[in-house]
Amino acid sequence: MVRDDFDKTLLSAIEEGLGPLGDSSKQAIFFHLEKSFDIRKESIPTKLKEFKDALEGIFGPGAQIIEKSIARCLQNKLGLQGENMDNVDILGYVDIAKRQVKKG
Repeated sequence: MVRDDFDKTLLSAIEEGLGPLGDSSKQAIFFHLEKSFDIRKESIPTKLKEFKDALEGIFGPGAQIIEKSIARCLQNKLGLQGENMDNVDILGYVDIAKRQVKKG
């Protein structure tokens, strides 16, 4: 999988992972990311650490729930085998996903 394709899939997983919060909340999060954290939606895959930090700034410990939701969506989109995500943050999971995609 080419990096651009992976980034598009990751961005789609992020949108889907935020979906349970509702469309208006998701749009508010993207607006807040851009205005308060200088993270445009399209740049999230290349600013993943900043995105994670911003989620923690917005949601505190609740950010972990959102990260796991995004990781599950990415896992489904890429058709990857179930990884135990209990002790892995979004950065770790994306790294695991990239390695699995390269192998496959």
